[in-house]
Amino acid sequence: MKRTRARVAAAVLATVMAALVTGCGSGTPDAPEAAAPPAKGGTRPLTEAEQLRVADAQQRLISTCMARRGFTYHEAERLSPEESRTSGYVSDDVDWARAHGYGSRIAAKHERAKRANPNVAYRQGLPAERRTAYDKALDEGVDAPELTAELPTGGTVRKRVGGCVAESERRLYGDPGAWFRAEKTVMSLQPLYVPKVMADPRFTAALAQWARCMDRAGHPYRDPADARRAAHTLAFAAERELAVADATCARDTRLKVIGKELETRYVDELRGRYGEELDTYARLRLRALGHAAKVVPPRT
Repeated sequence: MKRTRARVAAAVLATVMAALVTGCGSGTPDAPEAAAPPAKGGTRPLTEAEQLRVADAQQRLISTCMARRGFTYHEAERLSPEESRTSGYVSDDVDWARAHGYGSRIAAKHERAKRANPNVAYRQGLPAERRTAYDKALDEGVDAPELTAELPTGGTVRKRVGGCVAESERRLYGDPGAWFRAEKTVMSLQPLYVPKVMADPRFTAALAQWARCMDRAGHPYRDPADARRAAHTLAFAAERELAVADATCARDTRLKVIGKELETRYVDELRGRYGEELDTYARLRLRALGHAAKVVPPRT
């Protein structure tokens, strides 16, 4: 079990952070964009470029830590800022859609990078006792301390984090446990506010306008998620045509803008119960950005 888990960690860790911030892996497919909720108390959400810098810094910190322990750790392949754009439920960026469609080619590039992850080959090439030491250095496997977080929707999530992964989190966030609890709590608020956004009359009216706009353009889909699912079966030229129509209609109906305004409103309603977690989440992300700026430059 320990070796299996560590092998998976070695294969996935180098790309997991990038996957979270690329258009091919972001957002909730059947709900309005669930980006970082608005922050209060002098904090602010990170921009996409800043999120990438934090992710890159964590990779660099893990690599440096592993080198101190006598191992090579290859940092994740870095997508360009253009390729790393998130889309969420709906995008109104017509230029991006014209260039990339819904991002299928970017997703394919990302998958190729995952399959070719050099950390897997490096680990497999080590003698058995060195593989065990590698796993221990990376994240300690099942021997690592366990973190827990109670979710707003019920239940508990846990993760074990040790070794260089834990060290990278301490450098960035200060307290890995506080970061884990804040992040899991905030990300789990989505089921509490997304249904309210989708049921709000302003959103449903804008969505109906979007559907009529798409129908006039020859794409009769009920919502952006429906259009995105259909794009999976299309050649790239047709995918791009559909994505451009989608983004154009979203821009003309202000669907994305209205969704973000309503997200702010309904997240604010949760502050009476979860304000501390929301502010901790935003504060620790800003802390991580400050440390990341000392470790890696912005992506170009």
